[in-house]
Amino acid sequence: MIHDWKAENWDPEKLVALYKRVGAQYFFAMANHHDNLDLWDSKYQEWNSVRVGPKRDIMTGWAEAAKKYNLPFGISVHASHAWTWFETSQRSDKKGPLAGVPYDGNLTKEDGKGTWWEGLDPQNLYAQNHPFSKGSEDDITSLWGGQWNWKNGASLPDQECCDRFYNRTMDLINKYNPDLIYFDDTALPLWPVSDAGLKIAAHYYNTNMSIHDGKLEAVLFGKVLTDEQKKCMVWDVERGAPDKAQADAWQTCTCIGDWHYNRAVYDENRYKSAKTVIQTLIDIVSKNGNLLLNIPVRGDGTIDDKEVAILEGIAAWMDINKESIFDTCPWRVFGEGPVADEANPMQGPGFNEGKTQLSEKDIRFNQKGTILYASVLEVPLEDITIKSLGKNKVNFKIKKIEMLGSNEKLKWKQKAGVLVIEKPKDVPNDMAVVFKIERKFNN
Repeated sequence: MIHDWKAENWDPEKLVALYKRVGAQYFFAMANHHDNLDLWDSKYQEWNSVRVGPKRDIMTGWAEAAKKYNLPFGISVHASHAWTWFETSQRSDKKGPLAGVPYDGNLTKEDGKGTWWEGLDPQNLYAQNHPFSKGSEDDITSLWGGQWNWKNGASLPDQECCDRFYNRTMDLINKYNPDLIYFDDTALPLWPVSDAGLKIAAHYYNTNMSIHDGKLEAVLFGKVLTDEQKKCMVWDVERGAPDKAQADAWQTCTCIGDWHYNRAVYDENRYKSAKTVIQTLIDIVSKNGNLLLNIPVRGDGTIDDKEVAILEGIAAWMDINKESIFDTCPWRVFGEGPVADEANPMQGPGFNEGKTQLSEKDIRFNQKGTILYASVLEVPLEDITIKSLGKNKVNFKIKKIEMLGSNEKLKWKQKAGVLVIEKPKDVPNDMAVVFKIERKFNN
């Protein structure tokens, strides 16, 4: 599979320019995934994209493009779990013509003579010099369920494995000095069976401070953080969001399709729509969060026409409404409506997106100075009633209300218990309608 990957049409500048136009405020590139292949000229992993596959330095291409378009550069690191997640590579088919024939996880360097990977050691890719995790032969899902945190009989990485991950990640940080790092781990990589992640985090923060004259401008993300851990890292929620606003800044990471390119998602029209992305963004921002949106790239280095259309749809909404997103902060309540009142608990690191159905009754708030933005998450079918903005519920007077993207003069009335905005004659889009409310605070 590595040998088949060529990225022959990859143009990072073109892609990052598109993302910037859509509204990206920072850009993330994947340094490695659970396949354990490093996507830069790695000093400590011979299996890297410069030596095999596309034979290109993917990370450097992304980093240079992000710098050109003045986007803070983030790096995501996923390789710490290859130790267990690649255990299947030690096995073989149980039936059929290849029953009992070992998979590649048992190959050695000597087996590569005369092949495209001659001189490379498969054990450095598969990291399988260890016994199986308990029960994984019967239920492979245990590796990413109960054993994710190196518990419940997970095979524990040895010191060589931990040192190798440490060296690779330190090399990555020293080479790119990223503004942001995301670890696909609970808290820090290899924690609590190794202190490698702690040492990496300390080095990252200290290096960043030395670059910025003692000021910390680095952001380090982790999953399933405790309240104490949230004091020194930013909480990342995978494919989901908390159902209440958060005191500390946080991030959702999600994707318009699968995490990696899947042609079936294209063929079956299973991408998230631009509307779904915008609704998700508004909800996240109202709760003090950021949205990190993954756009899967094909093996040739391009994105498909449906992905481009989704991005264009997002850009069209942002062109009109971005002031309600950028440089805003949460209001005293994040929103109101049926979904705001529902409990939507997360499953482990997240995974609660798509569990609720939004309507025009769902409203989200955020603010900037004297301006309050009220975003209606579907096209209004009748007058908009906002209970949170009744006269007896706020400490300000409403001076003016307008709809972003429209010159229509709105009719509205603020009553004791509710603000009523008469249904607009026309709305600027069919995704989410944003009302800009100018406030005058009572002395």
